[in-house]
Amino acid sequence: MAFIDYESFKKSIASLTDGEDDVIALMATVASELHHSDDRFDWTGFYRVTSPQMLKIGPYQGGHGCLQISFNRGVCGAAARLEKTQLVVDVATFPGHIACSSLTRSEIVLPVWDRSGSLLAVLDIDSNQLNAFTQTDVDALAPIFASVFSS
Repeated sequence: MAFIDYESFKKSIASLTDGEDDVIALMATVASELHHSDDRFDWTGFYRVTSPQMLKIGPYQGGHGCLQISFNRGVCGAAARLEKTQLVVDVATFPGHIACSSLTRSEIVLPVWDRSGSLLAVLDIDSNQLNAFTQTDVDALAPIFASVFSS
């Protein structure tokens, strides 16, 4: 089983996104690179803030995702509403979890801000394994995405 090497991933993302300012291109590149970097990652993608209190699917890798999610529903909605990373070891125990895929067992969702400090999207990483993610993942991923989207 291959697990992500965060230092290598950080360098790769910096190289691939250097000079790019198109948000969709950045999201597509990040989703693809992240998805293929770790066997735990079953679905990897962005839900973009498209109107007040509403997320819509953005670039992703994996099976289908939900097309839209309101801020008051699910793990992605909680991350957007609270503007706080959600680390869920078992989605069956998360109140109001939305089952976009019946395979998802655990999840990590990180808020992503733009250069002005506004919530741009949430990055959703799903796993078909229980307890797939740890605080180490949160601590490593958050600064990488901050450097890509808000600098």
